[in-house]
Formats: sequence, C-alpha cells, structure tokens
Amino acid sequence: MKLFAGNSNRVLAEAVARYLNIPIGKATVRRFADQEIFVEIQENVRGEDVFILQSTSFPTNDHLMELMIMIDAFMRSSARRITAVIPYFGYARQDRRASGRTPISAKLVANMITRAGVNRVLTLDLHAGQIQGFFDIPTDNLFSVPVMARDVKAKYKQLSNIMVVSPDVGGVVRARALAKRVDAQLAIVDKRRERPGESEVMNVIGDVTGKDCLLFDDIVDSGGTLCNAGDALLEKGASSVTAYITHGVLSGGAVARISGSKLQELVITDSIQPTQAVLDAPNIRVVSIADLIGEAISRTASEESVSSLFD
Repeated sequence: MKLFAGNSNRVLAEAVARYLNIPIGKATVRRFADQEIFVEIQENVRGEDVFILQSTSFPTNDHLMELMIMIDAFMRSSARRITAVIPYFGYARQDRRASGRTPISAKLVANMITRAGVNRVLTLDLHAGQIQGFFDIPTDNLFSVPVMARDVKAKYKQLSNIMVVSPDVGGVVRARALAKRVDAQLAIVDKRRERPGESEVMNVIGDVTGKDCLLFDDIVDSGGTLCNAGDALLEKGASSVTAYITHGVLSGGAVARISGSKLQELVITDSIQPTQAVLDAPNIRVVSIADLIGEAISRTASEESVSSLFD
C-alpha cells in the first residue's frame, strides 16, 4: 500500500499518513509556465495498491485535473490498483437537472474520474446519496457522523438538553443519524430559497424552547442559510445554536458572516484544507477526519469491511 497526495489538502494527507504509519509517496505535481499540470511519480509503484488523496475543492477545476492526471500517471506506471480518496467531492451539488437545458455535472465528473483509470473511490458525506451510483466502479461513501458525535459528547455534559436540527427537509436522514448517535430529539428548519446564495427561513418544525440546538449538514458555502437557520431557532426560544458541518467551503464573505452571527460555534472537518481566515475565526473550529479516512484506507487495502465503521 502506498499513499500519495495532490496539492489540495496536504495537511490532511500528512495526518492520514501518520495514522497509517507510512510516508507520503514521492511525486511531483507542478505547473508549466502556461499553467498546464505536470505530474511525475518519483518512486516505483509497479504492482502496488495506490491511494491518491485529493479533495476537488477550490480551485475545483485545477484540483480535479490534478487528480485525473495523477490517476493516469499511476495507471501508466503499472500500479495494481488505484483508489481515489476524495474527502470533498466538488460538483456534488449539480446532481440533477435543476431546469431545462442544464447538465448533470456530478455524473460527468464521475465519468471523467472513472475513465481516467481509477479502480475505486473513497469519499465523504456526498451531498446527494445517488452520486455514489454515478460511478461505474466500487465507491465507498463515508460519513462524518462518528467524528461529530464524539465531539458532541466531549463538549456537552448534559446530552439530555440537546436537539439535533436539520437546516432543511432534504437533510433529515443525515441529521437523524447524528441524533441517534447522541440520543437526542430531532427538529427541522423549513426554508424557501428565493435565488442561488440566498435563503429565507420560514418555519421551525419541533419545539426547541430552552434547547441547545445542533445544526447538522454536509456543506456550508456562503453561510447565509446557516445563519438564517440559527436566527430562526433562537427566535423560537433555543438556548444556543451550534453548527456541525462536514465540508467547510466557506466562499466569499462566509467567514466574516459566521463570525458576526449569533452561532455559538461552527464546527467543520478538514475535508477541505482550512484557510488562515478560518483558523483565525473566533467561533469556527476544525475537527479532523484523518483517523476515519486512514482506517477506511487500511480496511480497503486489507479487503476488510468499510461499512462496519458506521454500525
């Protein structure tokens, strides 16, 4: 087994390597003067079980091309098996046709990665479960719930006062999984999105009076939906609102918006390498998924069950 990494999330790759007690493989991933990507594998991988860790986060297209070119390089170097470890799968929000004459970009990206020559994919908290079926190769979708639940139990001494909240109807299954882990009740924020990047919180389904509410979702981007949901919960009598979000995209002015919000804390994972602004924010905290990713890689390499991680 050998672990390699692109440029998207070197910090996470190093943490995963420490968990596995192996070094990150030697490879050059750089750009020519015209910004074309060049990859050179600097050690023998013939017959090896190769894992490439690369989130397709901002800049999404650059990191996606890096991944596919790395896959091609390993395929042409006679690696026995190539697994793409994609903690954050970009384009996942384009999983269906939202209107006429639009693409299903998540399916296209899955096709591109597959055709590049990868044998298996490991990813985390896909935005839509059906994306797992967009790949025509074995694909394991990991869940951040165990990591988040462990953090909740360490932070809150009175679990009986916790209520897990889904920020929209579509995230109920995800929120229910966390609620089950921490033995908490479930509430839902019903919202209506008027235009991309904006949302209007309409109603809270469930009695949150006096509760420590935990908003749980897969992606925080602009932060508008999250802040509006937090405001709605506080207006309904919640004692506090903390958000647990797997993928901290945090584009544009999101960090400033979160910092100035009424959220007690935003907890994200390192599926996307956090910027310095994120690390400096007073109410944003990062928890690591390195052990989860590392264990999934270890089990994949030894042909053990990955799904049992979430039993």
